[in-house]
Amino acid sequence: MNYLSISRGDVVDINLEPTLGSEIGKVRPGVVVQNNRGNQFSPITIIAAITGAEHIRAPLPVMVFIPAGQGGLMKDSYVDCGQIRSVDKESRIVKKRGTLDEAAMAEIDRALKISLALK
Repeated sequence: MNYLSISRGDVVDINLEPTLGSEIGKVRPGVVVQNNRGNQFSPITIIAAITGAEHIRAPLPVMVFIPAGQGGLMKDSYVDCGQIRSVDKESRIVKKRGTLDEAAMAEIDRALKISLALK
């Protein structure tokens, strides 16, 4: 995949294997949270993993609900801002699904601030 086409807010399928310990794994969707300047010039990007809503009983404050259909997601899901990772664009990104809207990204920004203890 041409990594120059990746933008903040894009939902991409990423291969997170191999993992260690409690790291989230397998091929799954994730949302690009790195700024676009970095996305343009860096061979890596920063993603927050996405998991299906059926796996979450009590979402944490670092999780953002995304309804099915938004960003190309096939089912109701949560962006887990407690599971952020730098990934190599060429070897980890499988495909682009879509892009989240501004309201969803504002909620993700809020959750990232909580996760990273930013003001």
